[in-house]
Amino acid sequence: MKTIGSALGVTAAVGAGALAWATLIERRWYALRRVDVPMLQRGDAPLSILHVSDLHLLPSQSDKLAFVSSLAELRPDFVLNTGDTIADAQAVGPLLSALEPLLKLPGAFVAGSNDYFAPTPKNPLRYLLGPSKPPEREKPRRPNLPIAQMEYGLARYGWLNLRNRAARLDVAGRTLNLAGVDDPHLKLDVYPYGAFAAGRPDGINIGVAHAPYRRILSEMTADGADLIFAGHTHGGQLCVPGYGALVTNCDIDRRRVKGLSRTDAVSGRSAWLHVSAGLGTSPFAPARFACRPEVTLLTLRPVT
Repeated sequence: MKTIGSALGVTAAVGAGALAWATLIERRWYALRRVDVPMLQRGDAPLSILHVSDLHLLPSQSDKLAFVSSLAELRPDFVLNTGDTIADAQAVGPLLSALEPLLKLPGAFVAGSNDYFAPTPKNPLRYLLGPSKPPEREKPRRPNLPIAQMEYGLARYGWLNLRNRAARLDVAGRTLNLAGVDDPHLKLDVYPYGAFAAGRPDGINIGVAHAPYRRILSEMTADGADLIFAGHTHGGQLCVPGYGALVTNCDIDRRRVKGLSRTDAVSGRSAWLHVSAGLGTSPFAPARFACRPEVTLLTLRPVT
């Protein structure tokens, strides 16, 4: 019995330590990832894209705000924000202040479900059982977060709102053909088919969505995307060292829950896919384990 009691004590201590690490340290241990994407033609100059996602910002998170503000020092050629940016109605002002240095650079954004609907308390174990239910089943249909104020603030500086639309932008001597959708997790996505056909043939075709559901990845790949950006997954948020994410909170497979990978082939072609593990968590599940909060600086380089 003494041996059993000792084992239980050790297990409890390990569990308490892991919980303290996940809630007090790792969720605030912000990381900058650097990733090279071999996709340009030989002789082309590199192009840098800063991918920011899933801030789930509360106005009191001064450490996160300071980290976001410091990212302008990277001087990326282009900035993409893939949604779930706010988690509180009072977060828009602090967000825009922190982003102001980045907003002076070319950029674009899409929204996520938590830009529409404030997070609510729920059993955190539900996250491990599969994708969360669409908010229309459990929340009011009318948004209760100031998404219009946030979008106006970002667009006022010149960032492109890619909600179910295509756009073209010249950045650092290159043409970016952009196509984005509203949040696929809410089933608000209406892909603008033919978006890349209207762009310059020598441009870079970039798809943007919040949640990387397979249907939208297939639509973008089939339409001619070279590179797709998404967030939403939090990289699994609670991961097992040596095994990885337990869940993705959508229908993408675990091996593509974060980082750079390839989409499934559609009509004989595939695209690069970058899924960000994001910078935040729900205020009601403030923990990360073996999955640091992150932003990524991707450098598009010539294929060698």
